[in-house]
Amino acid sequence: MSLLDIRERISNARSVAVLTGAGISADSGVPTFRGTDGLWKNFRPEELASPDAFERDPKLVWEWYNWRRELLSTKTPNAAHEAIVQLEKQIENFWLITQNVDGLHRTAGSTNMSEIHGNIWKVRCTNCGTIAPNHDVPIDILPHCPNCQGLLRPHIVWFGESLAQEDLDASFRALQNCEILLIIGTSGLVYPAASFAPIAKEHHAFIVELNLDPTPNSNLVDISFQGRAKDLVPLLLPS
Repeated sequence: MSLLDIRERISNARSVAVLTGAGISADSGVPTFRGTDGLWKNFRPEELASPDAFERDPKLVWEWYNWRRELLSTKTPNAAHEAIVQLEKQIENFWLITQNVDGLHRTAGSTNMSEIHGNIWKVRCTNCGTIAPNHDVPIDILPHCPNCQGLLRPHIVWFGESLAQEDLDASFRALQNCEILLIIGTSGLVYPAASFAPIAKEHHAFIVELNLDPTPNSNLVDISFQGRAKDLVPLLLPS
């Protein structure tokens, strides 16, 4: 089965879900923030992206997130992000689930989506809970809520925190109802994303994986293509 065959399937589908991970952002030059790329002042992400770290030293955590925002502010959506926007416009029932926090899908124009790990360009008040966009680069450290003066934190799901139930519910609905699931640029190892392909398969979706390398999901999906997201995803667009 070729990419042309998949494109024809998509053109005839009424419902499509898409799951994206770090691989799609890598094509925009976004670092993984893990391994050697993720080191900052000798700290690893696991040491900083947690409620305990923020409670212990909010200034340090915000300095790290400001560094990340400065890096991300130079990045722009690539052809894969843009192709997903076009899919949303062409498919009657479309939902995007992204594990990425860089906001590139939203910048590209995606709207029917769940950012299940949050968005680095949003802040949340630790006092009143207000969530608001914030694109300040650099951001004031420490930032405070304009409504109640409470301390702001990044609107990110940290280690040890649960995903928002609203995002999970929307994601599960999309997975249970889609005819086609596209898995793009993710190994699907981390829960709950690790459960997404099995859920879609259980509900008889046709699953297509696009990734640089084979993944643990490759044996579960209906077809897997190896390559860069920016090269492959545009080829799936219906004419």
